[in-house]
Amino acid sequence: VLPSPDGPEPSVSITEIRQYLRAQDIPFHDGYSCLHTPSLFTGDRGNQPLSANAPFTLFIDKTTGSFLCTATLAEGTWQDFQANVELRHRGITPIPPASSEEMEEEMRQAREDARCIWERALPLWELLDEKETKETKALFGISMVTDATLKRFGVRYLRTARSLVFPWFSPQDATLKGLKLVRVEKKGGTITYVEETLPRFDSYRNLFGLPLIGRRDTELVLTGWELDALALHQAGVASLALPRGASCLPPTLLPYLEQFKRITLWLGEDLRSWEAAKLFARKLSLKRCSLVRPGNLQPRPLEALNQGLNVTKILRSALLASHKSIVSFRQLREEVFGELVNTEQVSGVKWARFPELNKLLKGHRRGELTIFTGPTGSGKTTFISEYALDLCMQGVCTLWGSFEINNVRLAKIMLTQFAGRRLEDQLEMYDEWADRFEELPLYFMTFHGQQNIKTVIDTMQHAVYMYDITHVVVDNLQFMMGHEHLSVDR
Repeated sequence: VLPSPDGPEPSVSITEIRQYLRAQDIPFHDGYSCLHTPSLFTGDRGNQPLSANAPFTLFIDKTTGSFLCTATLAEGTWQDFQANVELRHRGITPIPPASSEEMEEEMRQAREDARCIWERALPLWELLDEKETKETKALFGISMVTDATLKRFGVRYLRTARSLVFPWFSPQDATLKGLKLVRVEKKGGTITYVEETLPRFDSYRNLFGLPLIGRRDTELVLTGWELDALALHQAGVASLALPRGASCLPPTLLPYLEQFKRITLWLGEDLRSWEAAKLFARKLSLKRCSLVRPGNLQPRPLEALNQGLNVTKILRSALLASHKSIVSFRQLREEVFGELVNTEQVSGVKWARFPELNKLLKGHRRGELTIFTGPTGSGKTTFISEYALDLCMQGVCTLWGSFEINNVRLAKIMLTQFAGRRLEDQLEMYDEWADRFEELPLYFMTFHGQQNIKTVIDTMQHAVYMYDITHVVVDNLQFMMGHEHLSVDR
């Protein structure tokens, strides 16, 4: 839920952060998306000034002011950082901000579950016979991926769930922090990959392949899928996979990407991953990012490996993310062609439950505003919650601002629509459906009734940065504005 019940975190500007660090004599240098400083949580204690010779392992996010220390994994808000600096001045050892006991227990349980699964899973090259290995590899489309590559990344196979198992190792001490399970589902002629993570997806912040990155690596390819990272590694390219593919780049991962002077985003082969790549490049700093344009000769990395395409050549043709303010048609030519070839994708994410709506609106596209009107009680909220849920189930990150009915009632409506049954008559099934519902990229604003417009806009912007929200629902405008403003053109 956004923001926390005691109101949104006070926002802080990069200028204020720099002024504060200078005033406190904390050495720092400017990174791409973070400021780097020595950590408050390692080395010398007490009121000694922080030494500029100490390793700069603490990263402060330039947009939100949140920090992460990669040496101790201490993280917190800008206010937590200031509180720890104060403690240090008083000669007290700073303490990393603690998460709630409930969270700690949940994470511990997830690690334990992950360890049990990991021990039951078999290395892919050690299955019973060669035939089973071949069949499994073919099922996942990784026949061209060598055993040596699978071994380096520690990929295993869980026979009971018919799933590939990708480990999440801590960059500190190589302990197992979690897992991702991927299985194949065939419906008719189409193949879909179903993913499950331990811990739950909002706490799963793995950059798959991170322990294999060397200190001196300065170029990186970011992919949206673990199997793509395997393919790139095999082609001799340093690569990492994002935990949630093209749907989101959690800001807590940015510190681990600071060492790279050049990052190429090659997230997938459809237009949604192309849009996501442009969004992520803004977070990572445009000047160091290049993007691989999806196209028939530039499929996703695993496909490129399977088709025997030259990966290095594709990477060389990547476009710089920051282009100048004026362009000629020649520079746009390929993009225009891409839009003509992919007219279906250009028109947006289709609704699965509303074919008639697809005829009217074509699909959900970013940067567009749709207004639904109707008299009180005509079913606007009921319909819009179904309409938003449809997109959310397809991976569109959604933020709800319900100013008219409270979040509990809204979540009850959406959960009922999600389950497609009356849960009040089948309470024993509640936990099962609630667990599945929790996996959706869905967030709620905690406002109710009339609100200051600026506060709402700030919260939305914060959500877009933190959770890569691409769909915001405001229900409804009248409640948000308060009735006295209706005559004013706002």
